[in-house]
Parts: sequence; C-alpha cells; structure tokens
Amino acid sequence: MVVVLCAVALGAVFVLVVVRLVGLDAGTPFALPISGLPFAAVGTVIVLPALLALRAKWLSVAAAALVALQVLWLAPRFVADGAEVAADAPRLRVATSNSLHSNVDPRALVELVRSQRVDVLAVQELGPNGVRLLDEAGMRELMPHRELHPEIDTSIYSRLPLSAGGLVNQPTTWPQTTATVVVGGHPVRIIGVHTLWPVEKPAAWTADLRALRAEAGPNVVMLGDFNATLDHTPMRELLAAGLADVHAELGRGWAPTWPADRPVIQIDHVLHGRSLRAVSASEHTLPGTDHRAVVAELAYQAEGA
Repeated sequence: MVVVLCAVALGAVFVLVVVRLVGLDAGTPFALPISGLPFAAVGTVIVLPALLALRAKWLSVAAAALVALQVLWLAPRFVADGAEVAADAPRLRVATSNSLHSNVDPRALVELVRSQRVDVLAVQELGPNGVRLLDEAGMRELMPHRELHPEIDTSIYSRLPLSAGGLVNQPTTWPQTTATVVVGGHPVRIIGVHTLWPVEKPAAWTADLRALRAEAGPNVVMLGDFNATLDHTPMRELLAAGLADVHAELGRGWAPTWPADRPVIQIDHVLHGRSLRAVSASEHTLPGTDHRAVVAELAYQAEGA
C-alpha cells in the first residue's frame, strides 16, 4: 500500500516536471499547480528514502531522477551569484506593495518607507481613496514626487525627482505605470508591474508577462505583483530578456510573499537590468493587505564595471 501511495505521489510530481520542462503552464490552467513545484521537490526528497527502504528499485530510480532535475532547477536560487558591488557605487532603495484595493494600513506603509529609507515605491491596486489616505498619513512629505494612476491600478511614489512618467505602451490587461529617476547621474527607468492572475484568464496573464519583455533593458527596474513565481514559463521568459530577480541573485531562494499571513509562494518581485546589482532584499507584513511588501537595495554598476 505504501508503495502504491508513493507511486501516485511520484506520478503527480512527474506531471509537474513535464509541465515545467515543456512550458505547458503558459496560457493554461497548469499555471496554478506549477507554482507549487518547490513543495513537490521537497515531497520527492521525502519519498525517495522510503522507496529505497522498501526496495522499490524502479520507483527509486524514477524518484532519484526527479530529485536531480528539480535540484538542477531550484538550487541556483539558493546560491548568490557572487558579483561584487563597488563600495562607492550609487544606491537605489525600492519597494513594492499590493495595497489590496487600498486596504493596506496607510500609516504602516508610510512607516515602512521611512524606516527602510525607500527612494522609490510602487503600489498596486491603489485607488483614489488610497492615494488620499497615504498622503494624510505622511506620504506627501516623505515622497513628494509621484506618478499617480489611481484610475487604473499602480502608482509610483519617489523621494527623488521623476521624469518621463506615464503608462507603458504595451498590450497588457491594464497599463503598467512608469517613470524615470536618476541614480549617480544615470537614468533608471522604473516600471510598476501588476499582471492579471493566471487563475482567471491564463492566456491573458501569459500575454501580460510576455508583453513586458519588450521593456527589459540594462537600466530598467520592474517591481510589483507579477502573479508569477520563478517556475512559471512566462516569468522565466521575462528574465531571459535581460533581467535578474533580486532574491535569486542574492541566493535567497525562499522568500514567499503571498498570502501575507502564511506566505507560501513568491509572486511579488523586484527585477532589474544588467546595469544594476542587488545589494539586499527583505519582506514585510503590513496590516490590511494579503501581500507582503518587498524592499530591495540596488547598486548602479554598469556592465563590465
């Protein structure tokens, strides 16, 4: 009976591995279960010794092969890339928070900005009332520069002057917000991201992420609620366009952000182009929202530096 249960578990993991290997999650309902791939990997590691103890030879071989493949995919996220950051490289501290339809505690978010010395903040699902509440809580004094789009979804707040603000001209479900800051004399384009979630319309979710590939560049920072993990094919395609995920770059392979009370998957990310390097990243639980906020420090260090 135990062997049968192990075989069923391995069959489920095998399906997930095939989906990940072939990219079947793009535009399909498989996008939801593929987010649980790391848990499947842990389950496979648990099942393997049990099969070895039961002397189930072929199932043990299959489990070992699945473990090896999943380690190949997941292990790099737990190893820092080793790139050195010059001590005098100019820094930029960014943060992202999904406000859950303006329900985030405005004082808590303002305090996060203050205590973490955030330079640029992207807030998703922020309506007109949310903008007002944040200003009443002190955001206007902390971050006087802003690219506000409460009529759409995402707004950008900044301690630094903003230029070239507006909406990204890409066919996403709703427009993404953008603005540019100057870091150490270099322009850095900020894109506040919020894609559709894959459960509702997986094809539209895939199209959102794929449309963002055209905006990737060496001086770009994309941050927000991507509704995607690093195992999702559209997210991996976005990274392949020339972006790095801050957490993976730092070797922090386990940093779940959703749901906030008991986070199990990371769908809130800070991505950046090749002219920047990750220095640090942290996650913060704020009252009133179901996403953990992410704060990251980046250093501007042009390619080859």
